[in-house]
Amino acid sequence: MTKASTTCPYCGVGCGVIATHDGHTVTGVEGDRDHPANYGRLCVKGSALHETLGAQGRLTRPRVDGVEVDWETAISSVAERLAATQRDYGRQSVAAYLSGQLLTEDYYLANKLFKGFLGTPHLDTNSRLCMASAVAAYKRSLGADAVPCNYEDLEEAELVVLVGSNLAWNHPVLFQRLRTAKQRNPLMRVVVIDPRVTDTCEIADLYLGVKPGSDARLFNGLLAWMESKKRLDQVYLAQYTQGIDDALAAAREDDCSIEAIATDCDVDPERLETFFYWFATQLHVVTMYSQGINQSTSGTDKCNAIINCHLAGGKIGLPGAGPFSITGQPNAMGGREVGGLANQLAAHMDYHMPGAIDRVTRFWSTGSLTPSLPEGPGYKAVDLFDAIERGEIRAIWIMATNPGVSLPDANRMRRILEACPLVIVSDCMANADILQYADIVLPASSWSEKDGTVTNSERRISRQRGLLPPPGEARHDWWIMTQVASRMGFGEAFAYTHPCEIFDEHARLSGFENEGVAARIFDISGLVGLDREAYDALAPIQWPVTAAAPQGTARLFTDGCFATPDGLARLIPVRPRGPEQALSESRPLRLNTGRVRDQWHTMTRTARAPRLMNHRAEPFIEVHPEDAASLGLSDQQLARLDGAGGDYIGRVRVSNAMRQGEVFVPMHWNDSFSGRARMGGLLSAHVDPVSGQPESKHGAVEMAPLNTGWEATLIVAADSDCEPVWRDESTYWAYIPLANSQRWQLAGGKPQEPSRDWLSWAKAHLPGEPALWAEDAGSGRLRAAGFENGRLCWWLMVGSPTELPALNWLDARFAEAALDTPLSSDLRRRLLAGCDAGEADAGPTICSCHQVGRKAIVEAIRNGDANVEALGARLACGTQCGSCIPELKSLIEEETAHVLATQAVEAETA
Repeated sequence: MTKASTTCPYCGVGCGVIATHDGHTVTGVEGDRDHPANYGRLCVKGSALHETLGAQGRLTRPRVDGVEVDWETAISSVAERLAATQRDYGRQSVAAYLSGQLLTEDYYLANKLFKGFLGTPHLDTNSRLCMASAVAAYKRSLGADAVPCNYEDLEEAELVVLVGSNLAWNHPVLFQRLRTAKQRNPLMRVVVIDPRVTDTCEIADLYLGVKPGSDARLFNGLLAWMESKKRLDQVYLAQYTQGIDDALAAAREDDCSIEAIATDCDVDPERLETFFYWFATQLHVVTMYSQGINQSTSGTDKCNAIINCHLAGGKIGLPGAGPFSITGQPNAMGGREVGGLANQLAAHMDYHMPGAIDRVTRFWSTGSLTPSLPEGPGYKAVDLFDAIERGEIRAIWIMATNPGVSLPDANRMRRILEACPLVIVSDCMANADILQYADIVLPASSWSEKDGTVTNSERRISRQRGLLPPPGEARHDWWIMTQVASRMGFGEAFAYTHPCEIFDEHARLSGFENEGVAARIFDISGLVGLDREAYDALAPIQWPVTAAAPQGTARLFTDGCFATPDGLARLIPVRPRGPEQALSESRPLRLNTGRVRDQWHTMTRTARAPRLMNHRAEPFIEVHPEDAASLGLSDQQLARLDGAGGDYIGRVRVSNAMRQGEVFVPMHWNDSFSGRARMGGLLSAHVDPVSGQPESKHGAVEMAPLNTGWEATLIVAADSDCEPVWRDESTYWAYIPLANSQRWQLAGGKPQEPSRDWLSWAKAHLPGEPALWAEDAGSGRLRAAGFENGRLCWWLMVGSPTELPALNWLDARFAEAALDTPLSSDLRRRLLAGCDAGEADAGPTICSCHQVGRKAIVEAIRNGDANVEALGARLACGTQCGSCIPELKSLIEEETAHVLATQAVEAETA
C-alpha cells in the first residue's frame, strides 16, 4: 500500500487529503495534517471519498450518435463537426461550457483552444452560477479578482461576519476551524446574517434573520451609520481610496435610521444596532460571504456594499480583516485564473485591458501558427443558451457539468439542448442527466485519476495528484483537447505530453509583460520551469508567487496599493434592489435554494457512498410551521411546488428555522434520483446585469399537498436488471442507494381510488415470485418479499415511509447468496418486519461518519447525556469530522426544553 497526498475535489476550502492506495484501488483517505487549508480535518464527504470510487457506473467508452466507437473515431467526429459548423455558420457558432470540477490545466487548454484557435469568445463556466458577482465586485472595487484574505484571518479576527453562507454545511472544515478559534479566543464574536436559522448559527453571538434580498440595504445602512458615528477611517479613505462621497450619497437616498433599516430588513432594531456597533468599533473584521449574496440580480452591488464598509473602516490588508468571498467549487478560482469566464482572456487579462488581446496572441503564437482571438467578450451562461435557442450558436462542448439541472429555467435549457445541432459532452459518470442530449460522449477521468492543480478560496494552489489509471478507455480532459486541436490543425500549439508542461505555460503567461503601473496581481512566474519531479512535489502555495515572493503571498493590499490604474480602491455607489422575481397571488412564497451537508452538486459522485444518503435521503421542502398549517401540510407529507419554469415534489420538513412566507429546497436532486425534484426548474432566468450571475436564491412559488392514493417503499437487489417501470407509473419517486440494494420511495394513484393489486403488480414487474406477504385490505397496507433460487430479490412495503424500520438488517439480506429454505417462521416474521427482532427505525442519520440516528441521540439525551462530549463518549457521534455537532447541540436544546416542560406538567399534576 502507498500513501499519497492530493486535494479534495468538493468545495472551495481545498482540503489536503492523504489517500492510501495499491495502484488499482484507493482503500482509505484521511486529512493531510501538513496542508495549511485543513491541517488534517476532513468533512464527512471528504472522509468518504474512497467509497465513491470504482469502475461501476463510469463512462468507459466514447460514443458517437449513440454508438460506442474508438477514440480515433470520436476525436475525428468532434474535430470534423466543429470545423464544419464554423465553416458553415462562422467562428462564433461554437461554444464551450466548463466546470469548477476541471483542473487548472484542463481549463487553460479549453480557453486556449476555443478563444485562441477556434476564435470564439463563447466559453463560460458553471462558476458563473456561484462566483461571478463576487468576481465583478472585486474588480470594480479592488481592481482585480483578488481575494485579499486567507484562512488564518479567521483565527486573527476579533469579529467574523457570515453573510449568505451556511458555513457549517457548505464549508464544514472552515466552520470547524472558526469554532476552534472562537473557543481559543473568548473575546471573538461571530455574527450570522441569513434568512434561515442554519447550523452555522450554533457558534453565533448574534443572528440577524434578514428578509431575502435586503443585504445591500443592510450594508448601506452600516456605511451610513459608521459615518454618523464618526467611525470612518478618514486617513485610510484619503490615502488609499476614492468614491466615499458618492457611496455615502447613495446610501443616504434611503432613510438611514436604525428603525427604517430594521423595518426594510425585517430584523430587530436593537440587534441590528448591536451588529453595527460591533463592526464599526473593531478593526480586525472578516466578512465571509457566499451564494446567499452572489446569487441575485443585484449580487455584484451586494458584494460591493460589503467591500465599501471594509474600505471605509480601513478593515482590509491586515491580519484578521477583509471582505472574503468563499467559493463553492474546488477550482472555481483556478478557472478564473486561466480565463474560464466569457468576459476574460487568460492570466487575469480581460478584453478591455489595453494591449491584452495582442499580448495573448503573441504569447500563444507558435511557429507557423498564430491564434485569432475574438475582439470582445462572449456570452455568459444564460445568454449563451439563449444564443443556442436563437440558432446563433450551433455547437456546444460541455465539460463536467449539467446545465439541464443547475441553470435556472432548467426545463427550457433541456429543450434548448435537445434542439442544438451538435452537443458534445465530456463526463465521467454514466448516469449524468446531460448525456441524453449528447451527440458525442467523451469518457473523462475523475478524482484519484486526474493530475494537475486546483486553487482554493484563499488563492492557494495545490496539487491534485493522479493515483490510479482511468477505467476502461476514459481519458484526461487535457489529453482529449490536445487530440482534437491536433486533428483541427493546431497540433503545434498543443503538443503537450504532461500536465506539468501546461502548468509551466500558464505560469509563464502570468508573468509575461507583467510589470510597471499596469502590472497584474495574478502572477505565478516564480513557478516557471518546474520539471515533472518538481511539479509532482509542488507544495501548497498562495499566489502571487514571484521572484520577490518565492514562498507565495498570504495577504493582498497590505501596503494599501490596489490593482486600479491609480492604485486607489473604489467605493461603489450602491442602490439596493429587491429580487427580480416578484411574489404574486398565484406564487406567494419566496423560494430559497442551497446545499445539504452530505451531498455535492447533482449527487453523481456522493450518492455512490450510501452512508452519505442517510442524512437527507429524499428531496425535501422546508417550510415554517404556520405556513404548513395554513396549507394543510404536515411533517413528512409529500408536497408540490409550482414555479416559473416547472414544478418540484419533495417531503415537507416543518421547521422553525424558516421565516414565515418562505420555503427552502436543495439543489442536488436530478432525474437519476427523483422524477420531479430539479431545483432549476422552479427558477426564472433573471441575471445580474453586471456579472451575468443568475438569481437562484429568490424564486417565487406556490405550494400545495401532493394528493396521492398510495405510498410505497420498494427495495430491490443492487444488481437487479429489471426495468424500473415504477418510475413512469408513479407521481413521485426517489431513488436511494443502499450498500447492497436499491431503495425506491414511490407515491401515486388518486385518493379514494380502489387499491392496486400489489401482488399481481409484483409478479408482472419484479424478478422471482412473492414468497411471503401480509396484507391489510382495509387500510391498503401490505408487506411482501420475492425470492429467486433462495435469494432475496425484492421487498415491498405499501404504506407511509414513517412506518419503515431501520433497514440495515434487511439490506444485508440482499448480500446473501441464498437464505435458509424453507423459511422458518422467525425469519419470515423478520423479513416481513424488514428488521431484526426489536430493531426500530433509527430516524434520520445525524452523524454520517458513525451512522448514528436521531432516535438514539434523543434517547441518550433523555438518559442524561446532555452535552456533546457525553454523546460522543456514548455513541461516537461528533467525534470524527464534527459536521454534526451543530445538529447535536440543537437536539440537546430541544430535548432539554422537552424534559423541563414534562417535569413542569408532572409537578402541576402532582
